[in-house]
Amino acid sequence: MGSEGFFAGVWDWLHHVFVAQWDLWLILGFGAQFMFSMRFLVQWIASEKARRSVVPVAFWFFSLGGGALLLAYAIHKQDPVFIAGQAAGLVIYVRNLWLIMREHRAALVKTD
Repeated sequence: MGSEGFFAGVWDWLHHVFVAQWDLWLILGFGAQFMFSMRFLVQWIASEKARRSVVPVAFWFFSLGGGALLLAYAIHKQDPVFIAGQAAGLVIYVRNLWLIMREHRAALVKTD
């Protein structure tokens, strides 16, 4: 296969992956991935401001929201690896938010 055939094949693949499959599920998948990625930006900004590694509560909310949307996308795509990974992550995100909420409640009780 010459270089023209190779580039034509790559072009066809890119078209199939990014154009021909375009639907609401793909939009949801990209939106979910964007939300999931925002958690790293939030964590980085918080750490830079504090000049130390910080994991803000917003990190866990972006993790939960993005992870839930990615799980819906994975279920729609019927990808068992993606489903298992996102479902396990959701347990961790909910648990961290629960621990943070419990800590805040305990701090409120101490100040009263």
